[in-house]
Formats: sequence, structure tokens, C-alpha cells
Amino acid sequence: MAVPAAQSPMKLMALQLLLWHSTLWTVQEATPLGPASSLPQSFLLKCLEQVRKIQGDGAALQEKLVSECATYKLCHPEELVLLRHSLGIPWAPLSSCPSQALQLTGCLSQLHSGLFLYQGLLQALEGISPELGPTLDTLQLDVADFATTIWQQMEDLGMAPALQPTQGAMPAFTSAFQRRAGGVLVASHLQRFLELAYRVLRHLAQS
Repeated sequence: MAVPAAQSPMKLMALQLLLWHSTLWTVQEATPLGPASSLPQSFLLKCLEQVRKIQGDGAALQEKLVSECATYKLCHPEELVLLRHSLGIPWAPLSSCPSQALQLTGCLSQLHSGLFLYQGLLQALEGISPELGPTLDTLQLDVADFATTIWQQMEDLGMAPALQPTQGAMPAFTSAFQRRAGGVLVASHLQRFLELAYRVLRHLAQS
């Protein structure tokens, strides 16, 4: 179907935003990893196991959302980028992890902060639908457990801040459509975050 002329600038902006967002992830993923750390092997293996579990939970949520894509027209990347900005859905960076000089304190802090952010975003999606509720609850609990694992290791290394972080303002999903769109975006962003986290943790465990 032809796009009306009035919508063309918005489409162009959406595509530019999509390209910008994808480039940020690509740069982080392609940057060489730094030298291995002295993190306990037991901690790294536990983290890898938790990442795989959350990835499975996230994939299950995405699979259930796929059937709703066509109905609510959520499958087009440029539309999702616009929705991400209109709903104010943030994403968590891992810029301190895949670098030529891996910053251990910064990396663990970003891992924890990112998991804490996604925990809040998943909580904001509560009530998305009766069918997705149990999967969302499981995903939320597993993300919280992984965040706790990271925090405890930071405490063991004397890296943890004096106080646990507090959750900032989360997007307000005011309709079923927004919760579904938010679910698609949050699940996708979480999976990309976990892919980068897994790469870093596997590098450290194998070194």
C-alpha cells in the first residue's frame, strides 16, 4: 500500500532511528574483548547458566507475541522504533564490557544496572494478558535472580555501592496495545543485552 506523502518524513525518521539504534549494538558487539579477569569460575559458570535460562524465557515470550504481531501491526522495525520512542522505553548499554581494556567494576555495574532496568520494565508490563502472564512472571523472577548474583559478586569484591540502586520511572502502558508493543520491544532489547552479556562472560570463563 502506498505511503501518503505526509507520512514520508516520519517513515524516513523511523528508518534513520532504526539504523542508529542497530549501529550502537553492532559497535558494542564488534569491539574486541579485553584481558580475562580474576572472577571465580563458579560465578562465571553460574552466570552463563542464568543467561541461558533467561534467554529461553525471553524466547518463549517472543514466540507467544509473534501471533499478535500481524493483528497489532508490530512486526515492522520502523514502527517499533517509533513506538519505542513514543513510549519512552530505554535500553541498557554494556559499553564497559566489550572493550580493549575491559573495566571489571564498570562491566559488573552495567550488567547489574541493565538487569535491574529490565526487571522494572517487565514489572511495568504486568497485566499484558492472561496467556502471557505466567511466562512474564517467570522471566521477571529469573532476571531478578541474575541481578542478585551479580550484586553479591560485586559485594564479595568490594565493588558494590553502599546502597542498592532504586528503580527510576518506568513507561506507563495505558492500553492493551501499548503493553503488547512494549512486550515486543522489551523482550527484543533484553535478548540483545543478554547476547552481549553471554559473549563477555563466556570469554572470561574460557580465559
